[in-house]
Amino acid sequence: MLNRRQILAALGTTALATLAPSALFAATSIKPDDASALLVIDVQNCFLPGGSLAVKEGEQVVPVINKMAKAFSNVVMTQDWHTPGHVSFASVHSGKKPFETIDLPYGKQVLWPDHCVQGTDGASLSKDLSIPQAELIIRKGFHKDVDSYSAFLEADGKTSTGLAGYLKGRKIKRVFVAGLATDFCVAWTALDARKAGFEVYVVEDACRGIDNQGSLAKAWTDMAKAGVKRIQSADIAVSA
Repeated sequence: MLNRRQILAALGTTALATLAPSALFAATSIKPDDASALLVIDVQNCFLPGGSLAVKEGEQVVPVINKMAKAFSNVVMTQDWHTPGHVSFASVHSGKKPFETIDLPYGKQVLWPDHCVQGTDGASLSKDLSIPQAELIIRKGFHKDVDSYSAFLEADGKTSTGLAGYLKGRKIKRVFVAGLATDFCVAWTALDARKAGFEVYVVEDACRGIDNQGSLAKAWTDMAKAGVKRIQSADIAVSA
């Protein structure tokens, strides 16, 4: 028969198992090494207050990312870089409104307000980002007839940006993903990073979502199923 101490110990183990993944990680700080890279996704003016596709509270990720980035020697940033009249723009499709969907040869496509058009101020990275050690900017979505959320693959699932090869060439084994928006470009990047064989962490408080028709909850569910680890910026050891 179990004694009282054994029962309490068992209950404690059960309670620990029910904690959110981020709570479990918080007990031990993660120290990025030379095999780690931070991916800063689409922190661009169009997605910030006043932009044509502003993500609610999007500006709040900037100081979090700036602080967290100090822990990384390897940082890659991405930019949406659309052509004028891009297929993903609602304005291109007669009678369609932003956030409606259409069928394209590669699958369902959410239609967006015109955003991040090449060479415009809206496509520029936030001036408040301060990551001088960032070594690469990946531009995506520049093929007029294919959208691109992921930093690794276009929305057709086969056109590569070259990022996986770059990271593997640098002997990167784990990536930490932050930026905008959680349920689209961040999530697709994280999922494709897992498919490419990387250990993947998404830093929740360094992201913000759009949440179009339940897309945010679905994104977290999909990422969890794929083995993406959900953490907070406080879980990362940053030197003072």
